Amino acid sequence: MRFPRTRPRSLAGQLFAWQVVLVAAVVAGCAFFAYVSGRGQAEETAERQVRAVALSVAGSPSVREAIRTEDPSAALQPYAERVRKDTGIAFITIMSPDRVRWTHPDTGRIGETFLGHTARALRGETFSETYTGTLGPSIRVVTPVRDGGRITGLVSAGITVDRVSSQVRAQLGALALAAGAALVLGGLGTYVINARLRRHTHGMNAAELSRLHDYHEATLHAVREGLLMLDGQHRIALINDAGRELLGLAPGTVGRRVADLDLPAPLTGALLASEERVDEVHLTADRVIVVNTRPVVGGERRGTVVTLRDHTELQALSGELDSERGFTRALRSQAHEAANRLHTVVSLIELGRTEEAVGFATEELELAQALTDRVVGAVAEPVLAALLLGKAAQANERGVELVLAEDSLMDDGALPATLPARDLVTILGNLIDNAVDSVTGAQEAAGAARRGRVTVTALTDGDELLLRVADNGSGVDPADATEVFRSGWSTHGAGRGLGLALVRQAAHRGGGTVTLEQGPGEGAEFTVRLPLAREGGALAAAPKEGVS
Repeated sequence: MRFPRTRPRSLAGQLFAWQVVLVAAVVAGCAFFAYVSGRGQAEETAERQVRAVALSVAGSPSVREAIRTEDPSAALQPYAERVRKDTGIAFITIMSPDRVRWTHPDTGRIGETFLGHTARALRGETFSETYTGTLGPSIRVVTPVRDGGRITGLVSAGITVDRVSSQVRAQLGALALAAGAALVLGGLGTYVINARLRRHTHGMNAAELSRLHDYHEATLHAVREGLLMLDGQHRIALINDAGRELLGLAPGTVGRRVADLDLPAPLTGALLASEERVDEVHLTADRVIVVNTRPVVGGERRGTVVTLRDHTELQALSGELDSERGFTRALRSQAHEAANRLHTVVSLIELGRTEEAVGFATEELELAQALTDRVVGAVAEPVLAALLLGKAAQANERGVELVLAEDSLMDDGALPATLPARDLVTILGNLIDNAVDSVTGAQEAAGAARRGRVTVTALTDGDELLLRVADNGSGVDPADATEVFRSGWSTHGAGRGLGLALVRQAAHRGGGTVTLEQGPGEGAEFTVRLPLAREGGALAAAPKEGVS
């Protein structure tokens, strides 16, 4: 027959059992110590008592006078019994120097030889001893009776050991009651504490708690989202690997205050906020982070739980998707315009105007090919060339002319290894979009008929990659020259203002810089400089002679 395996006792149960044993051991130890100490004190008290009685009797003048008589017992026996009863001791024996008893509680013992030691008393000392006499084991004191300088008798006063033990037993009863009460109170206190511990540990034993902690640690470090826990003083109580990576923090940040972490001010404000934050987008030096915070409240503020999600890749993909949508709209517009031009060519042919049809088609082809040849000839980097052609089509659809500066020159392979193609799209795409928006906004505000213009420069300048976008729009107020790169700053209303912040972030990831200056006319000019990778002390990409 197999018996079911019993579940190991919970941690609270184990602690309760150990604490009960410990309390019982402590109480038993204290009781034993109190018993030993009480017995010693009782014996010491009994000795002091009988010593005082013996010295008092030995120093009494009536005792000395009675010893001088022919029959000392006649006067000493009543006196000794009266003193014995008054003091509550077991016996008072007054004897001759040769140990013959003159008094005894049992009158039949008078005249017999005293059982005990007297040599030290005969030398004039007062001493105590435990000795078994006619009344059993007793604690006794023997002292000499002096008369005129010589010892005429001896006095022995004592109390039986049984009487001392009975006194100790009486005290031990009270001690046992106190020990029992202490044990009960200790057990109740231990039960209450362990009941609370059982609630907190959910009845798990030590092995289960250890295993749960291991799972907790593994989960904490395996989660791809950042997790940050702050205490009531806004200090980091816990942070996982993903959280440190997203915030750019070094190991050992646990215990530091959020205000001391050198994070961007808006992100620091979100982490320190007392209210809940939901899906707020914040930028660090290298990443786009979605922040959610939730205060931990239990009667008082206990801290904050923060989750961090990396949206850097998603934001880049969103930018690429917007670019693709723009390309699609541009292609749709170009297809519609190409269809109109084709109808025009067909109509001219039907009207017999063949030469004019050929000239019209050739002129349109040359205009379209000229831009393509200019971009491809100057910018051999395929990602950059494709981006410029697509943005040119988008700008043309909005009535803005996008041109490539004459000094632009970049060979294939010039893109730094530290700058992924996705970051290049983020930088140049956002700068061009921002410039086109500025130009079209200025045209709408002024009602001007002249065509807006955006000039793009892309070249390798020594050991740097230079990207410059200038427009003839309304420009930027010098007072806002720094604010334009802050996330959320925009002149186009709420929900905008992320593009330039992403440009600065992508430039920072590539180890470069982005600056804002006054552009042609009243426009703005943004310049991004990115270091080119070096290999073996030489530039990985160097400028070549190209098309002017």
